[in-house]
Amino acid sequence: MAQTPTPRRRQKLAELISDDIKRWIATEGMTEGDRLPNEKTLMELYGCAKGTVRESLKILEVEGLITLKTGPGGGAILHTPSMEPASRMLRNFLHFRSLDGHQVYQLRRLLEVELAVSVVGRLSAEELESLASNIGACECSHPSDEDQRRQRFLELEFHNLLARACPNPLLAFMCRFLNDMLRDLVVVKKAYIPERKQFDAANHRYHRELVEAFRDEDRERVRLLMDEHMRDAEAHMSALEAEMADQMLISQETLFDADQDSPLLRLVSQSR
Repeated sequence: MAQTPTPRRRQKLAELISDDIKRWIATEGMTEGDRLPNEKTLMELYGCAKGTVRESLKILEVEGLITLKTGPGGGAILHTPSMEPASRMLRNFLHFRSLDGHQVYQLRRLLEVELAVSVVGRLSAEELESLASNIGACECSHPSDEDQRRQRFLELEFHNLLARACPNPLLAFMCRFLNDMLRDLVVVKKAYIPERKQFDAANHRYHRELVEAFRDEDRERVRLLMDEHMRDAEAHMSALEAEMADQMLISQETLFDADQDSPLLRLVSQSR
């Protein structure tokens, strides 16, 4: 027996208007700082009430596409949205889907290589210096957990610096999004504990060699190095996740052995 399809939610008029305004912005080639028509003009154009127009503009503001200013000279002004709101929403979507490092690297192995190759010959002297400075910041001693966490973030920032120079905005967004996913995994799984000197050394070496290859504009060398770097990083991430899982198992077994009369265990026994 065929299942009855779930009816789609009908869009509110304010949502339809906001979608149409976005299409109009794209068609007209409008840029940051341009103004949308005022409320009265939009009301006449769409034949709707002031409240509906304001709701549609609020949708665009929440999405980061416009800034609403009050008073003389105010109105809806176009604003180039940052990637953070979109990245955060996608990460929220994946939050309850048990994402692990292997799944992230399944994409990252491919995309980071293409991104690195795309910026060969495009990096300015200032951008190359930023990459070198990032490596220098990573190579300091890091005795505390907070220092180690900072180092993981700096290593990801090296790749974000490359993404900012990427001529393909979709590729740049996807790579920065994956870096955000890894940053979340670092925090949630405390991937900076225990200290991993071998992983640190490998990251530093690959980053140094990549900067040299970028300076030489050696496209094939960049491709080879980034491919090796991603495979090495995935291996370290897999080993870390396995180690963390073992530690959790040992901790649970120790807890059970130490307190067989715990309230939780009594509840489990009573339910059998």
